[in-house]
Amino acid sequence: MKDKLKYSKGLLRIILGWIFLWAFWDKVFGLGFATEADKSWLNGTSPTSGFLKFSTSGPFADIFQSMAGNPLIDWLFMLGLLLLGSALILGIASKLTTIGGSIMLALMYLAAIPPEHNPLVDEHIIYILILFGFYIDETNHSLGFGKKWEKCKLVKKYPILQ
Repeated sequence: MKDKLKYSKGLLRIILGWIFLWAFWDKVFGLGFATEADKSWLNGTSPTSGFLKFSTSGPFADIFQSMAGNPLIDWLFMLGLLLLGSALILGIASKLTTIGGSIMLALMYLAAIPPEHNPLVDEHIIYILILFGFYIDETNHSLGFGKKWEKCKLVKKYPILQ
């Protein structure tokens, strides 16, 4: 039973990683799911401007709206999606994944307070809790390269990379 739970958690980590990695690819190429082809990043459209201009609400809306279309914000967001998704799928860098992913998700949550379908909790909060669960439970060791990653010289030298 313990092995089944371990593999279930590893599979959950991979699937969550795919959510972020897919968002990255869809925004880059405009694959027609959340992003139409003519609104892709490669076509010159800011991957953050639509959300930041039109979907922000609450006490921080003005702050987030002022960031819309900023190339630095676009690059940080897209790198965040790419690195978070890749690290979760591979099962590496769980400390950085937890910290960086939680910051990115918390900012996305703050941009749209209150959440659309619940007065307090939305998927961003759930994903943050899942990331912390993965880190605490060392889920990167199951169906991933976590054990091998942690044996690398660079990772041993800089434990934040674990």
